[in-house]
Amino acid sequence: MFKSVDQYLAQLVRELAGVDPAVIQDALADSEDHLRTGLDQMVRADPELPVDRALAQVIEEYGNPAEVAAGYRQFQARTRVAMAPAAPPVDKRPTFDRFFEILVDPRAYASFFYMCFSLITGIVYFTWAIIGISMSVGFAVLIVGLPFAAAFLVSVRALALVEGRIVEALLGVRMPSSPLFSYPHLGMWERVKTLFQDSRTWTTILYMICQMPLGTIYFSVCITLFSLGISLIATPVAQLVIDSPIMRLGGHQVWVPIWSAPFFMFVGVLVIMLTLHLAKAVGQMHGRYAKALLVRDPALHQAKESA
Repeated sequence: MFKSVDQYLAQLVRELAGVDPAVIQDALADSEDHLRTGLDQMVRADPELPVDRALAQVIEEYGNPAEVAAGYRQFQARTRVAMAPAAPPVDKRPTFDRFFEILVDPRAYASFFYMCFSLITGIVYFTWAIIGISMSVGFAVLIVGLPFAAAFLVSVRALALVEGRIVEALLGVRMPSSPLFSYPHLGMWERVKTLFQDSRTWTTILYMICQMPLGTIYFSVCITLFSLGISLIATPVAQLVIDSPIMRLGGHQVWVPIWSAPFFMFVGVLVIMLTLHLAKAVGQMHGRYAKALLVRDPALHQAKESA
């Protein structure tokens, strides 16, 4: 028999060993929400009912950790993350085929879009983080300082959830779909302490601050390379259509020889394909980086239960 919800959650973490951390976070958030809500309702309905017996009844209705873990394992097995279809373990196709296949790979285009879009989200995240930190420090000497800082940290968690949905949709990396439980059984001061003590809060702020320089680099590299590829493809055609040289240097005119047009177009297509390969590789790395900073370590629940 479990004596507390934390003990149940710690056992659930053990049962989910080896499962994606994002799935574990969802399982923990959903389970804690259900258990604490059900426990609170039963205690209010019958104040004389012992807490451990009330918890046992809630668990009997909800399921023991092994049953819940089995359900989430089946869910993970059935669910295929968007833009991340299963791939064969060993790709025996010729390198030439795999290189040109990038032109029809939706994951590459999704990663390219994320790298361009990250400039906007990076500016928003960076601005919000810097303003929030600055105002929290500025208000620290006032009575509204602590409530303001707590509200800012709550907003950071909400933005982490939004960014997780973007990362999962565009980069194909499984991210949590449920926010962490807000611990309504705790007092206001304990909730605030939980916000400040949770390492995920600070790693999320770090992610938000780093996203602007990363987004700037992603956007600049992608747009520069893609524009170069399009220019190389379009230059010979544009020269024929408008009957004008591609460049004027002083009194000299620079023309693309007609015989070199196929070469220019081939190089342009090659640059675009290399850009897509780069975007896909960077997207995979950024997805792992986002998961490391935005997803809570399941081991924290083990430590919490042990404490």
